[in-house]
Parts: sequence; structure tokens; C-alpha cells
Amino acid sequence: MVGKLYLLPNLLDESLPIEPFLPVSVGAAVLQINGLIAESEKMGRRYLRRFLSHEEMAKRPLQLLNEHTSNVQELLKPMLQGEVWGLISDAGLPCVADPGAQLVWLAHQKGVAIHTFVGPSSLIMGLQLSGFSGQHFSFHGYLPKEGAQLEQKLKELEKASGTHIWIEAPYRSAKMLATLLQVLRPETKLCVAVHLTSPNERVMSRRVSQWKELSFPLEKEPAVFLISTD
Repeated sequence: MVGKLYLLPNLLDESLPIEPFLPVSVGAAVLQINGLIAESEKMGRRYLRRFLSHEEMAKRPLQLLNEHTSNVQELLKPMLQGEVWGLISDAGLPCVADPGAQLVWLAHQKGVAIHTFVGPSSLIMGLQLSGFSGQHFSFHGYLPKEGAQLEQKLKELEKASGTHIWIEAPYRSAKMLATLLQVLRPETKLCVAVHLTSPNERVMSRRVSQWKELSFPLEKEPAVFLISTD
């Protein structure tokens, strides 16, 4: 009998309590899993600790799925033997801007049952809060790091219709915002959503010309960036 893979939501800010953000069904699912697949051992153990006693947590093996994982198919072996495993991302929903999608694809091919749960998504929350059209939007993951390539990509996005969403490593958030204000056209709509769901949440949505007249200090903070010319 083939097992199951649970796509478990995580908090966007690990300092927060789980009750307002994760449904009770997630806690019930964690009690059922035989093991957990995470991006890092540290985050995986922290996640299990939210739901399980130390004794119960010690019974759950942990496997890693990140940019260093060479054999994703190996992670499916326990599920092919009938076990139930969970998959998490470091923050938010798994399989969005992390390697989890490859595991889910392989699980489909092997007949493993896959279940997901309601949870916070900074991308969708950012879209909701931006005031930009949600009828036609695209998520671009991480944009190029190099200045010339980044500038070219931004100009391409400005020419394309719809809302364009991306994320950046927190330590590069301030640099990204500075680049946007330098490269984008004055009439382009820009939204920056910072620390979503946390007490420090900040969201600003203006045209670039207006942004240049305002103060929005941005340090090493997790942020979602959105632009639209519609």
C-alpha cells in the first residue's frame, strides 16, 4: 500500500503563535506523519516542536530537501512503503519558490496520495494588499542579482501586462527597492509588502513617481515586491 505526502503550511514569522495562522487540521496531520521533509534540520525540528512533545519529536526522522539535494526520488522511498510524511518550507506554503515542487511531481508519478492544507502565503497576501489586478498575475521567484540583468528583466516586466510578483533575500531588500526606483518608469505602480502577518507588517502601494517623494526605510527584512502598469 502506497503512503501519503502532506504539504504542511508554515508561519511567515516563526516568532508568532500558530493558532491565528494555521488550522487545527495541521496539528492533527503532524501527529499522523512518520517523518518530515524540510529545507533545513533546524527549521524542521522547530516545526515539529510546535506540535509534538520532545519524546514524540524524537520518533520522527527528518530528511532535507534543498538546493544541495542530489536525489529527490530517494525521499519517496518511505512513502512507497506505506508511510505518511510531511513536507514544509522554511516559511509559508511548501512548493512555492522552493524545491518541493519536484518531490510532488515525482509523488504523482508513483501514485503517492498528496494532501495540502490552508496556510499563509506572502505572495497572495501581497497581491491582496497591493490593490493591483488579481485577474492576471505572475510570480517570478527571485529576479537576477546582477545589475544589468536585473535592469533588463524589470524593463521586460514593465512591458508585460498583468501584475508581476517576486521576492528577494532579506539582506538585498533595500538594494532591490533602490533599483526599482531608479529603473522603473514614473507611472508604473509599485507595491512593497514587508513582514506580512507580523506586528511589524508594512505595505505601501504607489506609483514610482510618488514613491520617490516618500520615506519607506527598508533594511534586512523579508519583503514581497509587486509592479503593474495596468
